[in-house]
Amino acid sequence: MSKDVRIPLSKLCIGLTIKLPLSWTQHPFLFNQFEIENQSQIELIKSLNIAYVYLIAGKALLASTQEQQIEVIVEKSAEEFAQERLASLRKSIRVSHQRFQKNGLECRSAFSKIAAEPEGAYRSAATLVESMMDHIKETATPHLALVNSSEDDSGTEHGISIAVLSMMLGCSLNCTDSELRDIAMGAVFHDIGKRKVPDVIRRKKSNLSDHEVNFLKMHPKFGFDMMTKQDLFPKAVLDIVLHHHEWADGSGYPDGLKGSQIPLTTQIVALANDFEQLLKFGQGRSPQVALGYLFKNRAGKHAASLISALVKVLGIYPPGTLVQLSNGQIAKVLITTEMVKQPHVIACDENGDNAVLRYLVEEGILISKVIKAEELGSGALKALDPSADISFYFSSM
Repeated sequence: MSKDVRIPLSKLCIGLTIKLPLSWTQHPFLFNQFEIENQSQIELIKSLNIAYVYLIAGKALLASTQEQQIEVIVEKSAEEFAQERLASLRKSIRVSHQRFQKNGLECRSAFSKIAAEPEGAYRSAATLVESMMDHIKETATPHLALVNSSEDDSGTEHGISIAVLSMMLGCSLNCTDSELRDIAMGAVFHDIGKRKVPDVIRRKKSNLSDHEVNFLKMHPKFGFDMMTKQDLFPKAVLDIVLHHHEWADGSGYPDGLKGSQIPLTTQIVALANDFEQLLKFGQGRSPQVALGYLFKNRAGKHAASLISALVKVLGIYPPGTLVQLSNGQIAKVLITTEMVKQPHVIACDENGDNAVLRYLVEEGILISKVIKAEELGSGALKALDPSADISFYFSSM
């Protein structure tokens, strides 16, 4: 970019539109190109170990001949910027998938050590949690991304997805970093007791008998016993493992706890787990249907403030939701954004043609309505794959 106008960091001021000479992974801003709105952004730019930025528009810092150069750059950069946004979106989706799968493998490693090498299990889990803490803090306002689970019956990827959703809930409720770590570790291990439940029960597709249901309900106690053989795991983590099926009205198990008897960190994981259970096994696979069912039919089971926080975290169009766009296309939500009616989506025509990632925030396209999978033709079903298992990870943009 030989024609780009470089300015030293000493010349930065509010009102300039600049472009950073870095890849999107090397700085904390949402985009490489943006308008400087406050002094804190300037200080953050100065901490990036760079000597200059590219000037795109703003205060006249150069001679008139150089100002003409700036106009050329603006014309060129508009198209480049759009391409860069889509490239960043594709990379963000790929990174979220890779991190989810990697953490699932690390979770499986921790599970495998819990009996014979509990200290190793704790170290592996602590490393995993720190990685997730880094990921949720990667952006100032973290959002959820849709990731497809390759889940077997080990429960590891399920644990990662519950941890992500629970940490997002914790952030929205202003939990401390210590509480977020407990939430993450408790969520990762919450179903480890199912390893003690016979495969014939865990894998059964038809309705369980009363005896089988009662056996399955023993998994929180099994998990608690597995993790208390040595004094390694924090009390809050153990409480999550033991009581993640307790409900605020006392109708949960294993101890029938009520309200404030259940720690907030445990209530958060219990709600996230309940939502995913509804999503995967309850009232249909649509995340919006599952969220609506929980909102209408779980009154009293979870604190109203927590359910409201979950609605805020997931948005009115949670990742995985099928929607119709204002341009007539149909789409599946991939990543939530602050503009709730303009998430990042994969969209296609009604017949499934022209499938493409869409950056709705920048296109002026809105969601018109939610649609059901049974409304889609075969081409759209193939393009959007609504039957794929839904799990969540943090968006890296």
